[in-house]
Amino acid sequence: MLGRFLELSLPTPDVRASLEFYLKLGFAQADVGEAWPHAYAVVTDGRICLGLHADGATDWSLTFVKPGLLQQLSALEALGVEFESRRLGNDVFNEVGWRDPAGHGIRLVEARTFSPVNTLPAAGSACGYFLEVALPEPHIDAAKAYWEKLGFVGMDESEKPLPHVCCTSDSIDIGLHDPVRIARPALLFDADHPEQRLAALAARGIEATAKLPPALRQTGARMIVAPEGTPILIANMG
Repeated sequence: MLGRFLELSLPTPDVRASLEFYLKLGFAQADVGEAWPHAYAVVTDGRICLGLHADGATDWSLTFVKPGLLQQLSALEALGVEFESRRLGNDVFNEVGWRDPAGHGIRLVEARTFSPVNTLPAAGSACGYFLEVALPEPHIDAAKAYWEKLGFVGMDESEKPLPHVCCTSDSIDIGLHDPVRIARPALLFDADHPEQRLAALAARGIEATAKLPPALRQTGARMIVAPEGTPILIANMG
């Protein structure tokens, strides 16, 4: 229904600082096109692409590519989608945006805005194996039903060290989490030995934050925070 996941779009006050941070984590940089007039960079570990947009140019959003976007709007509206933003026409790069019931941004664009990366680090990023974009959802059952309406498949993962509902698709997984554990949207990575990962990151000058909610700390998860404010969770999810 939404198309193929393109990127997690992040408002970024200092694009260069955030770019350097992710490169230090082992992400690769993609070649971007000219769809946006503002400063824009993309990094990827091969599983998640992050779009670093100059602050004020866009909201935080899960961004998908939907070819033939103009012809798809009525089907989305029939599902109850209420568009918050539209940029449509024959002489513009078409895009629409709205928010899920918890206020998380969703955006559709008509075409890719960067080229696929051909060379990626064999071991992935220094954070481990990317699992999902983790969203705080105060009403998880309702959120699960909402994402399933948009074409995702919801799976209960209450037995995991970090219990949640995973809404999966063929291009991105979205985790629905209790806000007591995860208070703002985050990237969740799986690592067998989180403390070893954190020690290796500290050697690169990247320190873990001590500001973890007690309920999250009890799971054994650790967190680093990117310059633009994105929380990155590293946990043993086995």
